[in-house]
Parts: sequence; C-alpha cells; structure tokens
Amino acid sequence: MQETLSLRELPQFDRPRERLKHLGAQALSSAELLAIVLGSGSRGRSALHVAQDVLASAGGSLRRISAQPVAALTTHGGIGTARTVAVHAALELGRRMASELRDEGAPVRSPADVYAVFSPRLEDLPVEEFHVAVLDAQHRMERDITVTRGILNSSLVHPREVFREAIAERAAAIILVHNHPSGDPTPSSDDRMVTEQLVAAGRLLDIPVHDHVIIGRGRYTSFAQAGML
Repeated sequence: MQETLSLRELPQFDRPRERLKHLGAQALSSAELLAIVLGSGSRGRSALHVAQDVLASAGGSLRRISAQPVAALTTHGGIGTARTVAVHAALELGRRMASELRDEGAPVRSPADVYAVFSPRLEDLPVEEFHVAVLDAQHRMERDITVTRGILNSSLVHPREVFREAIAERAAAIILVHNHPSGDPTPSSDDRMVTEQLVAAGRLLDIPVHDHVIIGRGRYTSFAQAGML
C-alpha cells in the first residue's frame, strides 16, 4: 500500500505554507489553512489529510468546528490538546477580525447595525452571552461589555451589573444584546421580563435602553422593531 506523503514530501509549490507565501492566504482552501494551523500530521498522514478529515466531519463548516467543545477535535487521530487549542484560537481570531470590519466610530442606528457588529461573535456560540453596547450621544458604540456568560440559555442578568459599567462610561444610551444558542431568536418569557426590568432601571438612571437584540443563527429579533420596548 502506498504511504501518504507528508507535507515536506510534497512538491514545494503544493505545500500549503509555500502556496500561502507566494499566492496569499485567500488562494488556499479551508483545508490547507487548517493544515497550516495544525502544523503536522501523524501516523503516516499529512496535516492536510487530517485537516480534510476534520472538515468532513463538520460538513465542511468552520462555524461548526468553532461551536464544538475543545475536546471534540481530539477524537481525530493526530490532534492533541495543544493543536485543538490552536485551531480554536485561530477561529476566534477570525471571528474577532470579522467584528472589526465595521468602520470605527460608525453610528449604530438600527437592529441590522447591531446584528452586523455582534453576529460574528455570538451566533454560533454553544452558550448564551449577554452584552451591553454603550453608546455616546452620536449613537456610536464606545464599548462592548460582556455582562454574563451562561450555560445554554440560562443567563441571569441583574440591572446592577448592566448599568454599573454604563454609568462609569457616562453612556448616553445602551443597547442590550444576547444570543440564543438554539439559533432561534424568538424572545422567551424570561427575555421579556429581564428587558422590562432593564428598561425601567434605565428610565430611573436616565440611561435609555434603545433596543434589545437577540442574535440567532443567520437572523435576529429586535424588541424595538417589534414594538416590545
């Protein structure tokens, strides 16, 4: 049986690292990029073959890989904890870069703007996160505050945690944002109750809550747009 070639044994311009140097990262397939992150394969299998197996098990979706627990990748031969951590770190860097594509200082005036800022980080998370977008008087987002990170959809939010940082930042207004790991952004009864409490607290503190946007998978729900504020 013919043995699988290692990356070093491939012709120079077929190696992912060489191709990236000469052609740029955009010319490489996801499997090739993943192979570079993995660094090497094992048991006669190249990093490229291991990367192809990982992608195939996730239906070719990098998002599915990033949503899996860190330990899930170690079930593939040739991937230990260190390499798994490197893959998740690389995917998180990509997610954060996507969230920075928005022009600095651009105003956040619509639910679509909020979704554009937060969806790269939140829509594929396996747990629920509750964020507060602190706005200045020109509706520009000055800061993104992570209030809670829960298990599945059971985050608990208290007005004290939400408004402490907003007061310190002298916020002109805030927007509440959280994700539903199920992918369905339909508000729950708890979502409605928490929103009512936070809107009431904002009125007392003269820091209006302009919206509460729930991020789902590929879609969102805006309390303001739906007339629920």
